[in-house]
Amino acid sequence: MSENAYDDGRRETIKIIGAIGIQCAFPFAGDELYGQHQHPAPTKSADPGPPKFFNPEQFSILSRVSELIIPGATKAQVPNYIDLVVRNNEMHKKTYGDGLSWLAAKKFLSLSEAEQLAILEPLCAQVDRGETTTMEQKFFRATKNMTADGYYTSRAGLVEDLGYLGNQVLAEFPECKLDEH
Repeated sequence: MSENAYDDGRRETIKIIGAIGIQCAFPFAGDELYGQHQHPAPTKSADPGPPKFFNPEQFSILSRVSELIIPGATKAQVPNYIDLVVRNNEMHKKTYGDGLSWLAAKKFLSLSEAEQLAILEPLCAQVDRGETTTMEQKFFRATKNMTADGYYTSRAGLVEDLGYLGNQVLAEFPECKLDEH
């Protein structure tokens, strides 16, 4: 192998290792990160496919709850993110199984938005006060946390809502104006 070919191969390997190393800190897939420097990132299907843990009714309820927590969560595929996390964690499987069964028994999807909120808002207030002793509170806390995690690590939440521009050095930081919040 020529020295130039060896150097080119080594550079490519270092790029790949670097992309893998920062993947934990970067919210997008490694192929998107690495692909931006080599060629356009591969297009991904807007439909991630069916859930792998939740049944269709559970997934519909979960989608509605996450959408009530953060509007736009479904478009950002937050329920799919929750499906991924839950299917890999036994404790979450029980929490979500019990919580979604409880909402299904209340015919959650057939209720009006006001009736759905009447179920969830007291849970939200209890969780915000640190109350997480009942099954319903544990379920809502887990769903609220995972919805926020999933949304604000998605392109929609991080880039579009929060305006994250990537790792950049700024000459100065814009002043925060209190009336903006």
